[in-house]
Amino acid sequence: MRITRPNRRQVLKGAAVAFAAPALLRTRSGFAAEPIRIGLVTPSTGPLAFFAQPDAFVIQQFKKAFSEGVGGRPIDLIVKDSQSSASRAAEVASDLILRDEVTLLLSSGGPDTVIPVADQAELNGTPSLSTACPWQSFVMGRGSSPQKGFQNTFLFAFGLEDVIAAYLKLWSGLATNRKVGLLLANDVDGNAWGDASFGFPPALKAAGYEVIDPGRYTPMADDFSAQIAAFQQAGVDIVMGTMIPPEFLSFWSQSAQKGFRPKAATIGKCLLLPATLEALGKGGDRLSTELGWHPAFPFRSATTGETAAEIAAAWQAATGRPWVQTVGYKHALLDLAVDVLKRASDVSDPAAVIAAIRSTDMETTLGPANWSKSPIANVAKAAMMGGQWHWDGAGYGLEIAANPTTLAIPVTRSLQAL
Repeated sequence: MRITRPNRRQVLKGAAVAFAAPALLRTRSGFAAEPIRIGLVTPSTGPLAFFAQPDAFVIQQFKKAFSEGVGGRPIDLIVKDSQSSASRAAEVASDLILRDEVTLLLSSGGPDTVIPVADQAELNGTPSLSTACPWQSFVMGRGSSPQKGFQNTFLFAFGLEDVIAAYLKLWSGLATNRKVGLLLANDVDGNAWGDASFGFPPALKAAGYEVIDPGRYTPMADDFSAQIAAFQQAGVDIVMGTMIPPEFLSFWSQSAQKGFRPKAATIGKCLLLPATLEALGKGGDRLSTELGWHPAFPFRSATTGETAAEIAAAWQAATGRPWVQTVGYKHALLDLAVDVLKRASDVSDPAAVIAAIRSTDMETTLGPANWSKSPIANVAKAAMMGGQWHWDGAGYGLEIAANPTTLAIPVTRSLQAL
């Protein structure tokens, strides 16, 4: 028998026609039983596509778990491309909710993907899990507070305070003039990182750093002459920010042309994967970034039983390429989805699925996930390390260069100046 959604959802279903879009990837077993449908919104194309690079591999890792399903019903994962657009992310999320009637909605890929998807889930009463997005953007960026939270939408990820702690720990071993230049776009991410109350500026000042902030640049900018000039005039030793690959590639090549060479460049988002470094050739050696997953993490997947090292080795065997930390984020997201569905008393009841999310206490490859122990409503905290890229003559490797937490995660190589 087909299990339908609550009546309110059925009434809304007709509105989905305007948002219809084909699934890019759909996994379904040969079971005759009605599957449990879950949706994943991911930036498969566009400037944020590096977030989706591990999707096909990770989904394959969960093929057995999806086939076994829950209570005799297989899990059908429907994947849709946000095209790296917030408006498109909202459209396909609405399509998954109203047309495909998913039981659980997943998203990953920064605020531009996560926030519009979570907003649609909250609006339509659909349980939602997300990762790879600072909790400040997820909570305050959606008009809520750490105390209030949300009814239907949940995040397993880091906060800006974790990134800040990782960056400060990274830089603590370098001899610098403690002048930090900010590179932040006028977008959700950039404005959160540059927020005067909870972002980098007040934290850096409190730690004794001088902040040189040339202002927010326009997203997808390709001319950073003004920012570079401001940094050179101030004598900046450290550059930090959060950028997408095309922006950083422009900034770094223009910096080299103008003779600007800081002692440290720690850039979020675009340096998560080696592709950006490879585009720079040897010029990316010793760039640094936040690091949310590494093969040295001492955690194991609750669903597949794999260690972080085993997951990384499987990725390299399957793709012939070095591991990427986004593998860990996506693996943990699917781990959580399977665990929640298995524990829900009734997967057809959104309230039961939400109750299962709230009672989560499990280990993922990112580390332990537990919403009940978090001081931030609807947010379970994930660890954040500081990482540095090193060129070995044949390619790039990412090392854990700083651990600002109490978790037993090893520093694999200390930070070195550029």
